[in-house]
Amino acid sequence: MTIPHVSFRDSVERMFTHAASLMDLQPGLEEKIRVCNSTYVVRFGVRLRGQIHTFTGYRSVHSEHMEPVKGGIRYSLDVTQDEVEALAALMTYKCALVEVPFGGSKGGLCIDPRAWNEDELERVTRRFTYELSRRNLISPSQNVPAPDMGTGEREMAWMADAYKRLHPDDINAKACVTGKPRHAGGIDGRVEATGRGVQYALREFFRHDDVMKKAGLEGTLAGKRVIVQGLGNVGYHAAQFLSAEDKALVTCVIERDGAIRNPNGINIDALRGHIRATGGIKGFAGGDHRENGLAALEDDCDILIPAAVESVIHAENADRIRCKLIIEAANGPVTADADAILKRKGVVIIPDMYANAGGVTVSYFEWVKNLSQISLGRLERRHEEARARMLVEELERISADTGTNFKLAAGFKDAFLHGADELDLVRSGLDDTMREAFKKMKEVWMSNPRVDDMRTAGYVVAIRRISNVYGSLGL
Repeated sequence: MTIPHVSFRDSVERMFTHAASLMDLQPGLEEKIRVCNSTYVVRFGVRLRGQIHTFTGYRSVHSEHMEPVKGGIRYSLDVTQDEVEALAALMTYKCALVEVPFGGSKGGLCIDPRAWNEDELERVTRRFTYELSRRNLISPSQNVPAPDMGTGEREMAWMADAYKRLHPDDINAKACVTGKPRHAGGIDGRVEATGRGVQYALREFFRHDDVMKKAGLEGTLAGKRVIVQGLGNVGYHAAQFLSAEDKALVTCVIERDGAIRNPNGINIDALRGHIRATGGIKGFAGGDHRENGLAALEDDCDILIPAAVESVIHAENADRIRCKLIIEAANGPVTADADAILKRKGVVIIPDMYANAGGVTVSYFEWVKNLSQISLGRLERRHEEARARMLVEELERISADTGTNFKLAAGFKDAFLHGADELDLVRSGLDDTMREAFKKMKEVWMSNPRVDDMRTAGYVVAIRRISNVYGSLGL
C-alpha cells in the first residue's frame, strides 16, 4: 500500500486546525489567523559569468497582527511558495508562543549557494535586497529578515549594507535584518542562539518530573543517549552544549554522507573539524561510519534531535522510531501523520515552534539593540561590578576586624565580581524566554484533558495570544 505524502504546509495546517478546534474562537477568526496574508514572487536577472541568470525569490507575510513581521531567508534550489508560506505561518505561532512582538514572515531564493563564488553571491544578494526593498519587504519597521538554511552572517551584512545605501537617511537601517556579524551591528550569542535554545528547552523539560514521566525519563541530562540529525549551525551548537555542559552522550550524528556512531559519545568539535576539512563524515576516527544515515533515526536512544530539514520523520518510518523524546530543532521535521503515530507509541515531542525559537528570540534582542543604538549591558556593567566589589571588600574588612579570617572562594569571588556583558544578558534573556514559554505550554497540557500533547498546547497558547491581539484591534 502506498502511503500518501503529506507536505510540510499540510502538516502545519492540520496541526493548527486540530488545536483551533479545541478553542472557542469567534466566527471567522480561525480562518483569519490561519491564512497567509500575502506572498510576493520576484524574478530578477543578474549578469554572471558572461550571461544573465534569472533567479526567483519569495517573501511571504503570514500575519501582521504585530509589526514588523519577522522571518529568515533561505537559499536553496528546493525553495517553493508552499514551503515559504508554511514557514511564515510557523513563525507567526512561534513568535506568539515565546511572546516576541513580531508577526510571521519568511523568504527564500531559488539558488544553490555552493554553485557560486562569494563575489557572485554578493551581487545576487544585493539585487534580491533591492527587489525586496522596492516592495517594502525589508524594513526595520515592517519586515525584518534573518539567516536561514543556506544563509548566514555574511548574507545579512550584505543585505543591511544594500538597504542602507537605498535608504541613507534611515537612522535605524541596521535593524532591517538580524543575524548580522557582531562588528556590523549584530549581537553576541546570535550564531549559537537556536542551538542554545534547544539546550535550554531540554533543561527546562528535565526540571519537571511529571513531564519527564510521560516520556519514560528520569534524572538529569547527564548520561542520556542523544542522536543528532544534521550538524549544521543548529545541530552543532545543540550537540556541543549538551555534551560539554550537560554531560549528555551524543552517540550518533547523521549527515548527508551517512552516520557516525559511538556508544561512548562523539567528540563534536573533532567531528565538525573533520567535516570542514574533508566535506563529510566519512573517515572520522572517533566512531563507526554507516552509509545509510537516515536509517540511524531509528536507532535506540533517549533523545532524538532532528536539526536539518522538514519531514524526515514521516508515516513510513515513524513506527520504527525508538527514542523516548524528540526535540524538533529543525522546522517541521515530523509530519502530521508521523506525529499521530508517535503519540500513540508514547513518544513525547517538544515541538519546533518552541524548541527552535532561540533564533527569533535573540534576533529580537538584536533588533532592540539596533533601534536603541547601544550595546546591551554597556550602561550598567561597571556599576554592577563596583557594587559587588564594595560588598566583597566590606566582607573582607569585617573578617579582618573580627579576627575570623574567613576567605571567599576564588571562584565565587571572580564570578561575583563579573558584571554581566552582552553575551551574559542575551543568554539570560533567552533562558527566561524558554522557561516561561514551557510553563505556559505545560499549564495548558496538564489542565485541559482534550490537549494530549505539547505541540497542541503550544498552538493553543499561540492562537489565544494572536486572537487576543486581533480582538483588541476590533476584529
